[in-house]
Amino acid sequence: MIDNVPELLQRFVRGDTEAFSGLVTRYQKKVYNLAYQMLGNHLDADEVVQETFVRIFRRRKELTDVTNFTSFLVRVATNYAIDLLRKQKGHSSIDDSTTLPGEVQIELAQKVRTPKEQFRNKVLMEEIRRALDTLPPRQRTTALLHDVEGYSKAEVADILECPEATVRSNLHIARKKLKAILKKRLSAKE
Repeated sequence: MIDNVPELLQRFVRGDTEAFSGLVTRYQKKVYNLAYQMLGNHLDADEVVQETFVRIFRRRKELTDVTNFTSFLVRVATNYAIDLLRKQKGHSSIDDSTTLPGEVQIELAQKVRTPKEQFRNKVLMEEIRRALDTLPPRQRTTALLHDVEGYSKAEVADILECPEATVRSNLHIARKKLKAILKKRLSAKE
């Protein structure tokens, strides 16, 4: 199997379905994790993964001009996830049984020493997820891509096809709203 993304991409554009399978294998977890962070449930995340790769397959001829396949792929996935968020309009997709990805749980568990601290941390993470769910789709997406997924502001701008200044503005507004929401919610619980 070829690990070189540009070579896989070129072969896929020429019609090689094995190359497409290689791209799917390489990127499906990344797309799923992003979609799950944005939408908060497995069914919608699975739908985003499937639809993203269907759209990539249909647009393979356009990929000859793509210089950064990862950004293109994440843009397609993000746009579809935002479309799903808009369709849901205020219907919360996050419930009390929502958990964080395994890697995050492991990292958090290593940092928490007592069961009491572990419980507080779980409550805090649930509050953060609920607070994120209240943000408009673009602000939520910007915060997730930058603060959770670790993309730079320039990469987020490329993914969302907007100026970097818009990313900075959305990120600032999202963080400010999250801070206010979390402050209110956490002080109410004490």
